[in-house]
Amino acid sequence: MLQKMENRIAASAQFLNWIAAAAVAAMMVLTCADVILRLFRFPIPGTYEMVGFLGAVFVSFSLAKTSLHQGHIAVDFFVSRFPEKMRRKIRSFNAFLCSVLFGFAFWYCLLDAIDSKKAGEVSLTLQMPIYPFILGTAIGCGSLCIVLIFQFLTLIYHKEE
Repeated sequence: MLQKMENRIAASAQFLNWIAAAAVAAMMVLTCADVILRLFRFPIPGTYEMVGFLGAVFVSFSLAKTSLHQGHIAVDFFVSRFPEKMRRKIRSFNAFLCSVLFGFAFWYCLLDAIDSKKAGEVSLTLQMPIYPFILGTAIGCGSLCIVLIFQFLTLIYHKEE
């Protein structure tokens, strides 16, 4: 059962990661185009806003895949000296605690997106609605929360070899 869940989680994390990669590519193209056009005195209006929005998409949509493949930086100088059983307990506690934290982040971003939509908040230069990007951040935090819960369950139910 855990293998089937892992496959589904990995597939959704990969999908979000492709969106994050597209956001990085769009940031690069937009920034380069703006710099080149500034040389000819034709800057692209709202570039700063769009790069900020795309940055939010990039960071939040890459969270799940990064965590799933342990691609983040972990400082375990102290913990690495513990026996394996104790390290597993610490990692499982950490996964649980982080899943709670990102669960709250998901919830509050979701509420903020709803409030932003109701208020009709838009960006200053482009007058774009802000709520889709806040919702994207919520989706990223929610997907990371699911990955962390899966990692917690895997660490708890993993059979010792």
